[in-house]
Amino acid sequence: MKINADVWNAKHDEQLAIARRGWGSIETSWGIFKVPEREAHLLPREVEGRRVVELGCGTAYVSAWLARRGAVPIGVDPAMGQLEIARICQDEHGLHFPLVQGQGEHVPLASNSFDLVISEYGAAIWADPLIWIPEAARLLRSGGELVFLGNSTLLMLCVPEYEGIPATREIQRAQRGMHRFEWPDDPSIEFHLGHGDWIRLLTANDLEVIDLVELWPPEGAVSPYPHVTADWARFWPCEEVWKARKR
Repeated sequence: MKINADVWNAKHDEQLAIARRGWGSIETSWGIFKVPEREAHLLPREVEGRRVVELGCGTAYVSAWLARRGAVPIGVDPAMGQLEIARICQDEHGLHFPLVQGQGEHVPLASNSFDLVISEYGAAIWADPLIWIPEAARLLRSGGELVFLGNSTLLMLCVPEYEGIPATREIQRAQRGMHRFEWPDDPSIEFHLGHGDWIRLLTANDLEVIDLVELWPPEGAVSPYPHVTADWARFWPCEEVWKARKR
């Protein structure tokens, strides 16, 4: 989506600093609170030699983590500025893999050619799931897995409309019909569904749900983002990971 690509292209300096931290991280970790992979178990047990496409890769640090584990990744993102940062980090770390400009809803790659489709935020919240989930299913081989991480349904029901105000203990909006989120003080567009809608969408695209992982902040964690506090996230999951396998 061009609107979201323009928003991310405008964040070059901030994203370069975040990218360098991600690329420089020795341990794979996930989400707002950097939950270690050894606790989250998001990835398939074996990734060595597996073909992976990361949708909405941003600065591609997730693809870099996978490449270090022996996977064969391709990063896809609509924002050229993000991909330029990814290439800077590739040169700095001597770790190169293909980077492709493209939207999660329309990926310029061959069908039935990947063992894993993954998105940490990226397409998971910035692309329309009614389009990108069928696209992910198209890319996967039979038996391949889809793993995507985004804000939990509960968080999206409890976070206020205006930026800088953290999620409350009270529901702020209806779950029925949730899909497209536009914010009064932010030009970007997000997409979030309820759990039932996610299950129906995945199964309609020949994807069998194999897990729903709720992420919890480690002891002593502090939120780097204003929309949720660590105290809130200790009681209710602010992030969730869907894992599905193509039939």
